[in-house]
Amino acid sequence: MSGHSKWASIKHKKGAADAKRGKVFTKIIKELTVATRVGGGDPDSNPRLRTVIAEAKSVNMPAGNIKRAIRRGTGEEPGVSYEEATYEGYGPGGVALMVDVLTDNKKRIVSEIRHLLSKHGGNLGEANSVAWMFTKQGCIVVAKDAVEEEALMAVALEAGADDLRDDESHWEVVSDPETFDSVLVAVKQLDVELLSAEIVMMPQNYVKLEGKVAQQMLKLMESLEDNDDVKNVWSNFNIEEKEIEASLA
Repeated sequence: MSGHSKWASIKHKKGAADAKRGKVFTKIIKELTVATRVGGGDPDSNPRLRTVIAEAKSVNMPAGNIKRAIRRGTGEEPGVSYEEATYEGYGPGGVALMVDVLTDNKKRIVSEIRHLLSKHGGNLGEANSVAWMFTKQGCIVVAKDAVEEEALMAVALEAGADDLRDDESHWEVVSDPETFDSVLVAVKQLDVELLSAEIVMMPQNYVKLEGKVAQQMLKLMESLEDNDDVKNVWSNFNIEEKEIEASLA
């Protein structure tokens, strides 16, 4: 994931997600509701729901909140109906962007995304304008100083991972979405802290950004992720870790 995984791992280290716990909970509750509505309320037969429940527990979401969100998804409790959508566009320096949303108002969110992109040197694109540049894959990010390369590689490949990539201060375990769960279970058995573990949209190539353009891109990422309706932001930027750290200082 290069730029995106650096961004995610540095935010994790700095506790940025914890600082916005309320927003994190809001987004997970939406995802729990939609995952249940689409695939049912039994996590054993609904992999997507199982993954979101694990994410909810990882940020210490109360069990009651999780149960209520699932009950809204099954229709057992009243609640807002959310729709999924993905918007595509370009950021500073011509980098590609895909923005996944869960919203109860598509007109509002597309207007907000268009405004944020324009404000930070980007623009909204047409459907399929950049999607062809990305492939859905599983990606587990582990700090280099947490585990030896050979140990991680042996466990990951045995569990079905496709590759182990070196990206400066961390390792990226890349897998097919179908084998992601088994790879994640295997890596967790090494008892190492995971900086991130999710199904991602991985770019085929990257655009290196530096200086003012890099900072502009990072401000755009913060602004998009801060929107309650935005679920994920995928991009093919590559920015040095020191610049990302500076932006989150």
